[in-house]
Amino acid sequence: MRFEELAVQSAFVLEFDWIEDQRGAYGRGWQKSEFASRGLAAEFFQTNLSYTRSKGTLRGLHWQVAPRQEAKLLICIRGAIFDAIVDVRKESETFMKVATIELSAKNHRMVYVPEGCAHGFLTLEDDSEILYSSTAPYDAKSERGIRYDDAVFAIKWPIEVKIVLPRDLQWPDFPSETMAL
Repeated sequence: MRFEELAVQSAFVLEFDWIEDQRGAYGRGWQKSEFASRGLAAEFFQTNLSYTRSKGTLRGLHWQVAPRQEAKLLICIRGAIFDAIVDVRKESETFMKVATIELSAKNHRMVYVPEGCAHGFLTLEDDSEILYSSTAPYDAKSERGIRYDDAVFAIKWPIEVKIVLPRDLQWPDFPSETMAL
C-alpha cells in the first residue's frame, strides 16, 4: 500500500499495491502496523456504508470534537465522489488548509481523514457508495460543521451542488465560538 500525504497534515491518499493474475487483482487496504508506524489511528470502531442516489449531492462538511474525535478511512466502491478535507485543528501546521481528491470505484483510491478535520464529499455520479471506517462512534452532541460554500475556505466543487440537507446549510460562519475547536 502506498501513502501520499495531502495538503492537510496527516491526511493521506492510499493506493493499493495490486497483485494480478488470471482471476483479477488483490490489494491490501489496511494494515494496523503500517498505519501505526506513520502515527495514524490504527484502531477502528465501526464501518459504515453511505449510499447516495443523485449526482450533485453534498454530504458534510462535518467533524466531531473531544471526547468523540474520529479519524476516517474511506473508499468509493460504486460511482465517484469529490472528497474534501478541511483542517480545523488550531494547533496544526496546516490549520484552515483544504485538501481535495476524486475517489471512484474505478481508481480504487482511499483517503485517510485525521481526527479534528472536517470532511465531506460531493457525488459525481448517480448511485454512488462510500465504505468508511471510523475510530469513534457518531455522537450528535460532539458534531460540528462547516457550510460547503463557506467563503473562508472557497472550496472549488467540480460540479453544481444540487442537494444539501437544510441542517448543513445552517452552520455558522467559520470560525465561530460555538464550534469549540
